[in-house]
Amino acid sequence: MAPELLLTNATVYTVDEDRPWAASLAVENGRVTTAEAGPDTEVLDLGGAFVLPGFVDVHSHHALAGRELFDLRLESGAGLDEILAAVREWSAGLGPDEWVVGGAWPSTLAPELGHDSVRRALDEAAGGRPVVLIEDSRHNRWASSRALELAGITESTSDPVGGTIHRDPDSGAPTGLLIEAAGLAVERAMRDTRTLTAEQHAEASRRAIKILHSYGITAFQDAAATLDILAALKTLDDAGELAAWVVSSMLVNDPIFGADPIGKPLLDRAAEYRSEHHRPDFVKIFLDGTPPAHTAAFLEPYLDHECFCGDTTMPPEELAAWLDVAVSAGLSAKIHCAGDAAVRATLDAASALRARGDHTTKIQVAHGQFIHPDDLERFAALDVSADISPFLWVPGVIPEAIAQVIPPERASRMQPNRTLLDTGALVAGGSDWPVSESPNAWEGIEGLITRQDPHGKHRGSLWPEQAITLAEAIRVFTLNSARACGLDDVTGSLTPGKSADFVVLDQDPFQTAANELAGIKVRETWFGGKRVFARD
Repeated sequence: MAPELLLTNATVYTVDEDRPWAASLAVENGRVTTAEAGPDTEVLDLGGAFVLPGFVDVHSHHALAGRELFDLRLESGAGLDEILAAVREWSAGLGPDEWVVGGAWPSTLAPELGHDSVRRALDEAAGGRPVVLIEDSRHNRWASSRALELAGITESTSDPVGGTIHRDPDSGAPTGLLIEAAGLAVERAMRDTRTLTAEQHAEASRRAIKILHSYGITAFQDAAATLDILAALKTLDDAGELAAWVVSSMLVNDPIFGADPIGKPLLDRAAEYRSEHHRPDFVKIFLDGTPPAHTAAFLEPYLDHECFCGDTTMPPEELAAWLDVAVSAGLSAKIHCAGDAAVRATLDAASALRARGDHTTKIQVAHGQFIHPDDLERFAALDVSADISPFLWVPGVIPEAIAQVIPPERASRMQPNRTLLDTGALVAGGSDWPVSESPNAWEGIEGLITRQDPHGKHRGSLWPEQAITLAEAIRVFTLNSARACGLDDVTGSLTPGKSADFVVLDQDPFQTAANELAGIKVRETWFGGKRVFARD
């Protein structure tokens, strides 16, 4: 049968080892084909444009990013005065009791926020309204006095399990700085008066996917799926609006989002939301937190702490039990590991699982910025993939915040991507959007090659010996990510039989200087043989 569409006069990089390059691309019934054109084939001359498979983002919080479009958005790296000015301007358009919700404030700002006087400045800027602003890692919050009051947080409130209510060093009063699980009370208080409808959840996903298309992303793994997110994706797919392959990672534990249900009650409902393009195939386990908040679990102590290394959220036997729950449900696992002790605990759990004969369950170490040298070769040996996200392989705000809390010789050795690839590990690219401000894979790709900030805001390089090649970096954000999340049967390369998901670029990346790759623009994005984005 002749193809319905033939794209000609193109440079097609297929990311298919058997046929890496082509000059044309044929599409039939939404799939890549090798059939010859017929009299009814539509022929589209691309004028020599460069074509790649659609990008696959292995770690996205697309719905969170979509919802943030409704909220106050702070400038990247904003200082305290800029944040207060933004809150004052935003509040002017709100009713007297409406919540100010937004972010993200830079994690380097945390020490400055830990005082009564600063919370009072926030109160004044908001006109006494309840305020909750999320930090750039999305793990920690800063809240106003009214928000603390509505959440029931007072001087006598004890720290919750897995969280810390920061207190003024002189008065002992809560400063509004809430670490990890301490922010959940404010989150729930906010939702009592600001609950999104099912249509708003669908709109958040719809808007986020539109943005993803503008960056050439045609598949992604949502890294912390709630029931609302599952329902929104199913609604979009049933209506024929989900123009992306989506894998959902359902929350087992939840120190930061305040979701309900989580754990087995959520996993038991996964089948209800499975559809043609939506695969609720993973569980998500938070095994630790973030280094700047001292909640990441390390093998060696933090700065200024002789013994404290941080803790995992659960002991080894509980982690093993959750993996057993996932396996029995036919699910794979994405495990958040910010510190090297959490990475080791995950690899140990994977080792036990493999020793019992399970070689099919996918296990992802999410983030894994820090990996002990003794554990690097274990990724390939245990078939554990490295979800490298967000784009923290270059100097930036979060690496600066990390360097404030762990010794320089350790802080400077983040993201050993070259070594992981050389040892045979499956390295998959993710943005962790909106932790990475944009899901633009070209920013991540440039950084993987140069280990320098593609925006030029932060000088120097971060462990340049761990740089990888352009071909490797493209594969990390296409076929590798598809394999890590179980989508390589349908996407990730322009292989005959796979979905015709591809991007048309404004320039050839192989003819572009390494330090200019982030400037590449997507001219068109196609999903299943249909154009879903075209740049004006």
